[in-house]
Amino acid sequence: MTVTSIRLQEDLENLLEKASTRLHRSKNWLINQALREYLERDRLEQQRWQETMDALKSASTGKVVSSDEVHAWLASWGKDNELPPPKP
Repeated sequence: MTVTSIRLQEDLENLLEKASTRLHRSKNWLINQALREYLERDRLEQQRWQETMDALKSASTGKVVSSDEVHAWLASWGKDNELPPPKP
């Protein structure tokens, strides 16, 4: 484990101290947990952005699925004759 020092604004330090006491966790644990959650949300946001850009590129080249095909596929979910996902 590495050590990184940070400067906290006084109001954040106070809130961190209160949360640490209330949760019976160290400030170190809370900071690590918050940073881990933030970085995971950021990773997912970047992934969604890339998937959106890929979808837009795909749509601009004509690789699309009709809404009728999608609705038929969704309507088949959970039934004995469930359809495979439609392909462009």
